[in-house]
Formats: sequence, structure tokens, C-alpha cells
Amino acid sequence: METHRHRGPRSGPGRSLAGGLGRSLADSLGRGHGRAVSAGMGASRGAGVGAAGAGGSAEGVRASLSRTFSAWDRSLFRSVAQRHWPRGERVLPRLSRTADHSKLWLGTAAAIALSGVGGPGARRGALRGLASVAVTSAVVNTVGKGAFGRSRPLLDEVPVIRRLKRLPTSTSFPSGHAASAAAFATAVTLESPGWGAAVLPVAASVAFSRVYTGVHYPSDVLAGAAIGTAAAFGVRAVLDLRRQVPPAQPLVEAPSLPAGRGLSVVVNPGSGSAASAREIGEALPEARVVHWDPDAGELPDLLAEEARRAAEEGGALGVFGGDGTVSAAARAALAHQVPLAVLPGGTLNHLALDLGIGSCADLADAVGSGHAIAVDLARFAPPHRFAQTAVRHDAGARGAESTGTPEPGYFVNTFSLGAYGDLVEVRDRWRHRVGPWAAGLAAAVHVLRHSRPFEVRVNGRPRSLWLLFVGNCSYHTVGGGPGGARRFNLADGMLDIHLVRAGRWARTRLVASALAGVLHRSPVHAAARGRRLHLAGIPDGTLCSYDGETAPAAPSLLIDKPATSLTVYRPLPAWLSGSSLPDG
Repeated sequence: METHRHRGPRSGPGRSLAGGLGRSLADSLGRGHGRAVSAGMGASRGAGVGAAGAGGSAEGVRASLSRTFSAWDRSLFRSVAQRHWPRGERVLPRLSRTADHSKLWLGTAAAIALSGVGGPGARRGALRGLASVAVTSAVVNTVGKGAFGRSRPLLDEVPVIRRLKRLPTSTSFPSGHAASAAAFATAVTLESPGWGAAVLPVAASVAFSRVYTGVHYPSDVLAGAAIGTAAAFGVRAVLDLRRQVPPAQPLVEAPSLPAGRGLSVVVNPGSGSAASAREIGEALPEARVVHWDPDAGELPDLLAEEARRAAEEGGALGVFGGDGTVSAAARAALAHQVPLAVLPGGTLNHLALDLGIGSCADLADAVGSGHAIAVDLARFAPPHRFAQTAVRHDAGARGAESTGTPEPGYFVNTFSLGAYGDLVEVRDRWRHRVGPWAAGLAAAVHVLRHSRPFEVRVNGRPRSLWLLFVGNCSYHTVGGGPGGARRFNLADGMLDIHLVRAGRWARTRLVASALAGVLHRSPVHAAARGRRLHLAGIPDGTLCSYDGETAPAAPSLLIDKPATSLTVYRPLPAWLSGSSLPDG
């Protein structure tokens, strides 16, 4: 109780540590132009009183550091204000305004995604950049500016031509613009160094423009940049941790292929690039890499030839491409009973994502160690053909060709009837003209305007549907639907079935539910899981889509899974692979 009665602000033993730190931070940041000086004078008086003892001495040290820091901060601000920057008056204020409310970064992310340059890494960097900006803005606006009430600099020394027309009304520390710029640029650079080299100078210019226009001190900008950089690394760590999901499916034996020795990799040039080829060569230097030439033959023929070679050599078949290329490779690997190695490439590669393969180095570790899992392959065909297919597989490949009966279709990711097949056709028609992502957006608008429902019997029950979606294994997502979902078990034997029923405003309600993240609650959406699905009465001309490919659907289809699973390489966590665990 005696402690609470003696509340001396400088020498009393009951002075709280939090209060002292709060005053020290406020002094260091200079609340207004006169506060640091008055704090320094008060601290000097306290330091001059011998009776204050050790408490006064510590306060004097803090005051001295505060004066030094404040003097440096203001001196650097004054130097920027007084110096002439050639052509800066035209560029920097406008750039600073463009970055208001993160408009610059939203536009840059859209340009990266729609351009198609840089592949999946660039698009991933753009999305993570926006996520990092969102996290950074929340931290700066709710914590940073509320905790430190630093006043904005006075504009007396800043030329009028540089000043912003609308001055910010929030507190000065830290700089939100610098934080968002650093967050976006860091996130993009971590995923795509090429785009990072283009974005980093723009981000640095935005940060500098805040001092140049007189709305921030240099320390505000440095602190904001540090927060944004940390947020980008944090977002990456969280998302990469989610991607590396331990496998729930059975582990199986596969040959160890150090440095890729015995691995035949088929590259689809429409999906790969020179940078991708170099990455494959660096990660798997002894692998046989074959680039498919469309003029020399069909891709399935090349995959079958390389799978046959791998089977003879006791190796594995590798593939670099999008979903359609991976699906064709899976069929070849299953037919010749060789393991499959999926490299991350192509416009979309959902199987690589679900396997936790984010780079060629991830796959190189798995292939070199022989780490593999069982993966289901789903199939679809008219029901009477499945028995014929079994007979042909028993007879061997040469006998299968002699029967003349087409093989069933296979998919490793998804199968659909209805609107999605139309979307894929329109997208593929435009992708070479405007890029894959712009083509996808145009295709979605086209389908929403022109698509029509179709009638079909699902397991004997008549349905009127906009879309039927079947996933290979169970998909999991917060919204409950297939879009943007993940599979944590690729050998659960299940089909993930989603129906979008026709009705008044069905498409609008479906899109609204998906955007709101409550797709599982939409009255036009129904979902179930099963091992077989029978479809009958499919109208003539209805397109089916499977792993990004399209074809006319047969009048009736049976969708199920063969008894044989694929053997697919995937990286395993240290505790499961038997590697030594890090200390601590």
C-alpha cells in the first residue's frame, strides 16, 4: 500500500514499467515538433537532481537517445525536402496518390495474373501479395497508428509543387503506404523473382514518395516497410504450412532415383518455358527430359513410349504440364505399371498442389528417396464397356488395340457435365489471343449469359441441372464447394459429387453464395460422396469436361474407380520419412 501512495513520476519505486516504456516510445517518435524538445528539457532537469538516483539517470539516457533519434529523423526529412529531385515533381506525387487504398497493387496483381507471364509462381505471388497487403493494412491501421499518436510533419520546408492535394488525416507512424508496398513487393519476389525485379523499384518509389511529399518522416517509412516485409514472410509461412499436408493415403514402395537417374520427363512446351527447363535440369540433372513436338506426333503416344522405356529400365515416368497433360501421363503410367512423378507446371496443376509439390526441388527429394503414395484414378464410360475393358487389359495392349473398342475416359482431378464444359471450350478458343486468365474471365461471362440447363437421370432420379461436378476423392474447403478446394487423401476410394440445380435465378444465387463463402448453404447446390455414379438420358451434344479436356458425352455414363491405384512420388514430412528431426 505504501507503494501506491508514493507515485513519483521519475523516482518513485511504484512507477510502472509499461508507463515508462510508453513515454519513451512517444518521445522517440516525436509527437509534434515541440514534444521531443520539451521531453528532453524535462529529462535534463530530472537528470540534474542528485536525489533522483538511478531512476533519473536512466530517464536521462532515454531522453538523450530520444533527442538524437529525433534530430536524425528531422534532419533527413529536411534534407529530402530541400534537395532538388529531377522530374520528381511530376512522377512521385502522382505515384503516391495511385497507391491510395492499395489501388496500385490491386491493378498490378491483376496485370500479373492476366498476362500469363511467369506461370503459376507469378500468379501465386500476385495472390499472396494481395493477402500480405490485407494483413499489413489491418496491423498498421488497427495497432500501429492507434498505439503511436505521432503528428504529421509540418510542410513549411516542402515545396508547394510536391504537396498532395488531399493531406492524410491519420497519425504519422507507421507509414501505411510503405507497409503495403513492401508487403506486396516482398510476396511477389518470394514466388517470382522476375516479377519481383519489376515490382521492387515501384514499391521503393512509393515508399520514398511519402517522405518526398512531406506526409511522413523517414522513420515512419522504414517502420512501415519492416512491418510489410514481415507480413509477407508470415503469410508465406502460413500458406506453405497448409500446403504441406501429411499424406493420409497409403505409403507404397517406389524405386529411388538419385538425381533423377532412370526418370523420363515429358515436357509440354505449351506449359513449360526456358526457365522451367533449366529448373528441371538443376533439380534432376540425370533425368531424361523430352520436349513434346506437336508436329511429330500425339502427346499420348509420346507418353506411352516413355512409360514403356521407364518400365524396361525400372524407372519412372515424369510429366511437366497442366491438368490435361498430367491426366494423359497418369493413364500411360497406369497402363505400363510405372510410378508417376508430377512436376509443378502448366496453367493449372491441381495434382501437384495436392501432393505438396511446389517446386522441382520438392519432387527431386521425393524421387531421390523413393517416397511415394497410392493415388486413385477415376474413370467414366458407358456401363457396358467396363467389362470389355477388363478383358482387354487382361489380354494386353496388343489385344486391346485389336478389339477396336475405345478405352474409357480417366481423370485424376475432376469430371463435369454442363456449363463447365462450355466454359472450357470458350476459354481454350481465346487463351492464345488474350492469355489464359483473361480468356477464363471472358468464358465465365459468356457461360453465365448463354448457358442453358440440361435434363439427366442421376442414379435413376430425373434432374434438371446447370452443372454436375464429380471430384476424384473428397475435396475440402471452407465454402463446401469444389472451387479452390484441396484433397488431403488421394486414395479414399470416393467420388465427390456436386449438383447445381436449375431454377429461377439459379446461376446468380450460386455465384453470390460462392463469393460469400457459403456455397454449401445455397439452395441450388447439393453435394454427396459415393463410390459409383450412374448418369442416363444425357442429351445429344452435351459436353463433358475432364481435367481440362472436353468431349461429347455418351447418352449414358458410369463413373467409378478401377481397383488398381497409381504410384505417385510425393515429399514426406521428416517425422514420416524417417529423416532426422531438427532440434527444438
